[in-house]
Amino acid sequence: MRAPYPSRPSLLAGIRHGLPSMVASIVGTAAVLLSVGGPGPKGLMAQEEADLGKATYDRWCAGCHGVDGSGNGPGALIMLPRPRDFTQALYQIRSTATGQLPTDEDILNVIDRGMPGTTMPGWEEQLSQDERQALVQYLKSFSRFFADGAPEPLDLGRPTRVSDEVLAEGRVQYEAIECWRCHGEEGRGEGESAPTLVDDNDFPIRARDLTENWFFNGGGTVEDIYRSLRTGLDGTPMPNFSDLIDAQVITDDQLWALAHYTRSLAPEEAPGINEVIRASLLEDEALPTNLDDPLWDSAQPAYIPLAGQIIVKPRWFDPRVDGLWVQALHDGQNVAVRIRWSDPNHSPDPAWTDWKAQVISLMEPEDGEPAESGPSPDQLLVQFPMQMPRGMERPYFMRGDNRRPVYLWQWQSDRAAALEGEARGIGTESYPEDGQDLLVTASHEYGQWEVMFTRSLVTEDVGDLDFTTGEPIPIAFFAWDGDNGESGSRGAVSSWYFLFLQGATPNTVYVAPTLAIMVTAGLGILVVGRAQRREQEGNLVDEA
Repeated sequence: MRAPYPSRPSLLAGIRHGLPSMVASIVGTAAVLLSVGGPGPKGLMAQEEADLGKATYDRWCAGCHGVDGSGNGPGALIMLPRPRDFTQALYQIRSTATGQLPTDEDILNVIDRGMPGTTMPGWEEQLSQDERQALVQYLKSFSRFFADGAPEPLDLGRPTRVSDEVLAEGRVQYEAIECWRCHGEEGRGEGESAPTLVDDNDFPIRARDLTENWFFNGGGTVEDIYRSLRTGLDGTPMPNFSDLIDAQVITDDQLWALAHYTRSLAPEEAPGINEVIRASLLEDEALPTNLDDPLWDSAQPAYIPLAGQIIVKPRWFDPRVDGLWVQALHDGQNVAVRIRWSDPNHSPDPAWTDWKAQVISLMEPEDGEPAESGPSPDQLLVQFPMQMPRGMERPYFMRGDNRRPVYLWQWQSDRAAALEGEARGIGTESYPEDGQDLLVTASHEYGQWEVMFTRSLVTEDVGDLDFTTGEPIPIAFFAWDGDNGESGSRGAVSSWYFLFLQGATPNTVYVAPTLAIMVTAGLGILVVGRAQRREQEGNLVDEA
């Protein structure tokens, strides 16, 4: 089993690095899932609380969840998963048993934190405490079930200690209760059941990628994961495992072991944003020629978040690829760039045909030509300026324009070769048949694509960008999952980042310290010699 690869940050990490936050704003990404009962906010009378809750909901939530709370707001038509239907009183994130209502604290927690991996943002920084607590009470008013009284949270206990033995036991339980059927052997959502999953309203729903715990609904800590295992995620295919404990099929400690193992599939911390992809210089070793070369272990990975392309029509609000891990190395003559990302299948895949049809039918915006219904490959596009810009000037990140064209590397899963090309905007890409200087190696395994591009730093083609060392080179990315209905302008994009090729170490780096040491030593000897002479002269005077 391969060690899990580092992962990526919250979708709502800001417009500069996380375009999904723009999606949330555009569709009015509304207040969150759930609702429950309890005391109202301090200082507010019942009617004032009700009025404040309704006003807050109408302003911030109705655009997605609908004015009647049924999840049918105008923004819902471009969202998967769909916004919560509050009238059903069916909530995923709870501290209560499966099938029970959430507590007020559960609902407030989701409002505050949002639902990572969806278009539901957190509202703790945008709304006051009174507004959020009033919102909890208003959400509960959409369902008569909350009139039955306050639910009791489960006693979830305390986490067990983690060790290699505990993680091994967790892996045993992962296999025994068949988590792999949905989440896959490596936990990237590539299980055999993944293309058939639907929620309780028959909308397609993805198996969570367990290597990206920052996208877990309800949180990615061991305690959060254990709670989800105990309570299940009502309304989704994710069951609860409390029944297995009650039936003595597994013990509570074994369920904690499963939680620890699940947590271990993701990095210790969510990845930060790296503006620069650093390519180290290999002065005494050959450049990697394959994806598994041990030299890649020495290359620092940079995480590049991606988001749906929502600028150029037709837009796309449901991208499968939400981030890339990029590494680079060079030897002074050639550069190699390795890119990894999670994708549950190698498109086109007949097992995912129905999934693709459902996504297209549910997500199709009415602002362009219909998406391709036939087989479509997975694709990756790497973008550079055609010429090195001055200062911080860069081409338009949506594949340039007439004034500042871009240079492209293009790969797709149904073709062995990669192509070089140019563009002056989306839809203007051209890839000449002659003069291709780009090599590519690609592999798909356990729900992950790995693609390695190799090219000489300088080519004879005037249309190619020459890569220079010691200078930041702008770089941007586009990615498509063919079996998620993505092609053309429907896909995922990044903003501009930088590729930096380390230069050769100048001789002055070695000579200057040596000279400094010699000069310092010489000065020291001179100072000591003078001090000794003065001391001798002083002694002679004393004797006289």
